[in-house]
Amino acid sequence: MATGREAPLGAFRVVGAMRTDVGRVRSSNEDSVAYVAPAPDAPEAGMGYLAIVADGMGGHAAGEVASALATEVVRRVFYSLDVEPPRALKAAFEAANRAIFEHSAREPECKGMGTTCTAVVIRDGRLWLAHVGDSRAYILRGGEATQLSDDQTLHAQLVREGVMTQEEAERSPGGNVILQAVGTRKEVAPTIWSEGLPLAIGDTIILCSDGLSNLVSKAQLVAAIADRSPQDSCHLLVEAALAAGGHDNISVGVFQIVAPPPGARDQAATQKISVVADVAPPTRVIVVR
Repeated sequence: MATGREAPLGAFRVVGAMRTDVGRVRSSNEDSVAYVAPAPDAPEAGMGYLAIVADGMGGHAAGEVASALATEVVRRVFYSLDVEPPRALKAAFEAANRAIFEHSAREPECKGMGTTCTAVVIRDGRLWLAHVGDSRAYILRGGEATQLSDDQTLHAQLVREGVMTQEEAERSPGGNVILQAVGTRKEVAPTIWSEGLPLAIGDTIILCSDGLSNLVSKAQLVAAIADRSPQDSCHLLVEAALAAGGHDNISVGVFQIVAPPPGARDQAATQKISVVADVAPPTRVIVVR
């Protein structure tokens, strides 16, 4: 991918927002999202920005438990390690997998629960991806949206192997069969980028659950983000998914790579819905439920 005007180290900031909605059909929201934007003088600042979308599955409220555990454990472990992003993400996803698997073993009502988990780290002018399941990450650059994550579903795998076309996959039943989830097995094998993608001023990163990507096209994604704030973009995208039926929980995060104003301190631009209580300022942990 052409990188355009790459952002040199420390020469940009991330302005982001996240939103999640129960949708029009489900009675509870099994999605969880988190966005961490450390203040420049916080101990965590060297680890960069972290954003996560998790889409839980399981009986009763088990899916909600699984996705909440994933976002919390990934966040905690990632910022506890002073290592490069790929190593920190690998350790964080493995810890989240253990936490969910062990919780499921202790609590009968949570048996078999799991969650997708898609996370991005933005650090030193680059982006790293960690991914399990079928939630998605995109980059919007030059008016074009490119999917960064590969769906870990049966149909997506068959398309990649040339067994069926994309059009056949869209018409065939069983498209939501996930090949891997966090917490359903003793071990998980997340896709984790070993190298970071160079970012450019003007890039936009999008995270979403399949409750949005199944109902909102790339063209709608681009149109909702163009010349709008992350908050407004999230609102429009959720409304588009609701208008298309809203048959699943809907979650989305939009993160713009912008040049910092001269002398300005970085700060999270996300509306604060609820803040994890055990993290003291100046680190801002945005967990939108």
